[in-house]
Amino acid sequence: MTADTPRRSSPVTGRHARYFSLLSNIKFFVFCQGLLQLAQLLVSGYLKGSITTIEKRYGLSSQMSGLIASFNEVGNTVLIVFVSYFGSRVHRPRCIGVGGLIASGAVLLMALPHFINGPYEYSSSISNAADNRSSSDLCSASNQSYGTSQLQNQTETGNPDHWAVIPILLLGQLLLGIGGVPIQPFGISYIDDYASRKNSPLYLGIMFAVSVIGPAFGFLLGSLLLRFYVDFDKLPKDKIELTNGDPRWIGAWWLGFLLAAGLLFLTSLPYLFFPAKMPKEDPTEAGTELEPETLISETTPTEEPTLLEFLKAFPRIVVRTLKNPIFLLVVLAQVNLAAMVAGLATFMNKFIEQQFSKAPWLSNMIIGGINIPMAMVGIMAGGAIMRKLHMSVRSSALLCTVVVFASVLIAMPLLLLGCPTQEVAGIFSSSPQRQVTSTACSLECSCDPQAYNPVCGSNGVEFQSPCHAGCKDWDFDKKNYTACRCIGEDGAGSARGGSCGTRCTHLFFPFLILCALAGLMASLSQTPSFMMILRTVTPEDKSFALGIQFMIFRVLAFMPGPVIYGSAIDTTCIFWGAKGNKRTSCRYYNLDLFRQRFLGLQVFFLFGGFICFLMTLIILRRIKRPSPPNSQEKGDLDSGIKPNDLQHDGKSGEIMKMCPPEV
Repeated sequence: MTADTPRRSSPVTGRHARYFSLLSNIKFFVFCQGLLQLAQLLVSGYLKGSITTIEKRYGLSSQMSGLIASFNEVGNTVLIVFVSYFGSRVHRPRCIGVGGLIASGAVLLMALPHFINGPYEYSSSISNAADNRSSSDLCSASNQSYGTSQLQNQTETGNPDHWAVIPILLLGQLLLGIGGVPIQPFGISYIDDYASRKNSPLYLGIMFAVSVIGPAFGFLLGSLLLRFYVDFDKLPKDKIELTNGDPRWIGAWWLGFLLAAGLLFLTSLPYLFFPAKMPKEDPTEAGTELEPETLISETTPTEEPTLLEFLKAFPRIVVRTLKNPIFLLVVLAQVNLAAMVAGLATFMNKFIEQQFSKAPWLSNMIIGGINIPMAMVGIMAGGAIMRKLHMSVRSSALLCTVVVFASVLIAMPLLLLGCPTQEVAGIFSSSPQRQVTSTACSLECSCDPQAYNPVCGSNGVEFQSPCHAGCKDWDFDKKNYTACRCIGEDGAGSARGGSCGTRCTHLFFPFLILCALAGLMASLSQTPSFMMILRTVTPEDKSFALGIQFMIFRVLAFMPGPVIYGSAIDTTCIFWGAKGNKRTSCRYYNLDLFRQRFLGLQVFFLFGGFICFLMTLIILRRIKRPSPPNSQEKGDLDSGIKPNDLQHDGKSGEIMKMCPPEV
């Protein structure tokens, strides 16, 4: 080939050009970021939708379930400060990709207990064998085997599953929090740096919308997968005796973690190939707006602080930011609302299951299909109201105060809208004499005290097993237990398998409506309160203020919220399950106390948010403004109260020194 011979363009080179062109496109980055955040937040929603199933499977208390659900915030909180320091010094896309891969491994780890533990064991029900009397759940002489020796053996064995599962789940949650640290902050800052000023708000709006939709998808995925039996991979289909309406049913909680881990892995890979810097989306802005790296090198004469200097300066910046009373009160109001949301998201499905006798998959569908979409509508409506009315900080505080107070008024009737505790022989009864009689009639059956196979007697009383009801036989034609000595005056009553339920399904839809309306009204304050924070800190502290805000959220709301709710739920338990000498999960709750304490916490946190917003409004109203000149009559409406419009008396002088000009 001579030098004059033209070279043919290689098709490989053309493919590479298109490949690198795609990786240098901010729109493709936004698409990948949306998918990754969706996968990350799907895990959060799925875990909260499955946590009560995990609780029943491994015999955890609600307090421990709440701790597991919130433990991912520990790793996130510890490292969030370093994200502020290293944000402009690292290869952001690559850090996002590595974080996503760590999160994928963490989610995979959380499914591990299913594979290292044996099949799920539960109190047996009637088999299809010809000799039905061999069932240990019937009242017969064969139950004498549940004597002292066997109980002693169970006591020595204990509950090994309980202690093996907790460290694995906590470690998985810790790694999930660590892996999730760079995903949203680095992704949003990268988009804001290289998107055009026209498109940047649209892209960030998509990210915020995904942050609401992701958990909803997680709850809906839980609703689908919890209909499958937990051990469908270990047992043939004809060996699965339970149905998803049985109180002993455990859904395939682990399956969603496998799917989510795969999705996180796939959506993390593209970030390993994105460039550290990419061309500006609008080339005309490149000359007028410096790149972040160029801005640092060309316009900042001073050297960047070292990590040690940064850590020394951080407490001082925190104190300076928290001295702003408007910022502090708004953040505390948001903390109250965030703690409420964290607790409700973790245990609302448990509340619906217990209070209205609904299956876990149905409660997850309600949360993912009704409650979260209503909250998303409220967030978007709050932003639309602000844009339409051009609201200032003062009017934003008024809006937040009004809508949160309305949410308190809507939530209070929920305290009265519920079901009384069902009659359970030997555990709970409105008549103490009836409870003693029901317990004494089954003493001769020598029932296993730890058995849990609920039956509902024809007299409307629930028993924890057919043996406890004194039932001696099973009628295959009528599908119920017969010759039950504890049911009926002549001791020949019958019982059907399953719980009696709470028998107040007529209150379920009013509860859903009020709950959705309360969430809608409270979420209307999300956007105005967030904008109040942005407008009440000095520009140089704005990025740190947001970091401090989210750190306070994690420390005061996201971490303790589920634990507080779980502890309150545990105090309403009237009968704990047991395995050997170890207490497991709760079998029966006092539903009146459950409702009052669970929903009472909701009202408490809503009222706390209302008080903080009200104090913010009072402080802002004490900052008086003189009659503005004609040329500035609309200053308060359009852009907030101007600094030269403000006057103050002696009492509010210190407040005004700490408030930035835009207040």
